[in-house]
Amino acid sequence: MKYESTPAQPGRRRWFAAAGAVGAAAAAATVLPRAPMPAADAAAQPAPPPRRGGGYQLSAHVQRYYDTTRV
Repeated sequence: MKYESTPAQPGRRRWFAAAGAVGAAAAAATVLPRAPMPAADAAAQPAPPPRRGGGYQLSAHVQRYYDTTRV
């Protein structure tokens, strides 16, 4: 029994070449240095605390939840 190979399709080869080029471009973009980002205003003052105290408060329903999670 003789198997005949089919000739490679030029469209398929072009597709694989394009996929390889895209992969190489993505790798190059990852490796190349980037332009420095503008510095955020690091010296900005922190936000003032909330008027009513704010922050975390242990309320009754939260305490009940914590009680249910104990092993």
